[in-house]
Amino acid sequence: MNHATDKQPAPIKKSKMNIRQKETIHGLLFISPWVIGFLIFTLYPICSSLYYSLCEYQVIKDPVFIGFDNYKTLFHDKTFLKAMSNTFYMVILGVPITTFIAVTVSIMLNNKKLHYTGPFRIVFFIPTLVPTVVACLLWIWVMQPETGIVNKLLGYIGIKGPGWLSSMFWSKPALILMMIWTCGNAIIIYLAGLQDIPGSLYESAALDGAGFIRQTISVTIPLLRSTLLYNMVTLIIGVFQWFAEPYIMTNGGPDNQTMFYSLYLYQNAFSYFKMGYASAMAWVLLLIALAIILVLFKVFRFGESDY
Repeated sequence: MNHATDKQPAPIKKSKMNIRQKETIHGLLFISPWVIGFLIFTLYPICSSLYYSLCEYQVIKDPVFIGFDNYKTLFHDKTFLKAMSNTFYMVILGVPITTFIAVTVSIMLNNKKLHYTGPFRIVFFIPTLVPTVVACLLWIWVMQPETGIVNKLLGYIGIKGPGWLSSMFWSKPALILMMIWTCGNAIIIYLAGLQDIPGSLYESAALDGAGFIRQTISVTIPLLRSTLLYNMVTLIIGVFQWFAEPYIMTNGGPDNQTMFYSLYLYQNAFSYFKMGYASAMAWVLLLIALAIILVLFKVFRFGESDY
């Protein structure tokens, strides 16, 4: 008598795909707070500002779609054009001057022949720790025409100092001086970049008869270009976002000489309640900053090896 053998079902094994799916789910759960925060607090405001830039929106009323009228109005707004020129003044003059001084100080502090460079590094870095409001009040006092330290020092050598922050000509250079005073972070980063340059390159250059200046031009600056690019990009972005300093020290005066882009954007948004107009300004700012940064990437050959 033949008995049919009953086949036992094989045990179900967990596939690798199921394990991967579980790991994916767990990973998504872990990053979900950040994703939710990004969607609500970053992506949604970005998309909203793009929509509002195409609308007449005064906060207390519903936005009314007007197309590109806000963008057209911008380039007929004399205050906007003045704010744009002031900002480009700082980008064209302030950024290169600050960069030159920061690099020069970094090279000096990196010189092993000099003694006591450690305390000097601390001295240059301390101003970056001062809160912005305190720094602004300090510089208002320093730049006083009669009692300020700067004009007193100039008086010792027979020069009558101007009324820095109230002068049509000297108000922006006064802010450049403050920018230089707070470049300690850049100096520390340049020092780190300088210490990555092999000493053998300087030895080879010295054997070829290159002096200090020639070594700086032919060895230091080319091998420091990635650090230069980083610091210049962050400094330019900082200039385009410059708000607290001109707001506290001059409030855009005298006669809009220190009316910078972000300050005028703030005034349109929160003083005049022209949110649509301010949103258009923000998107123009984004495009201008992006264009400048792309040019810098090209000039400094971003992505290419330093060696």
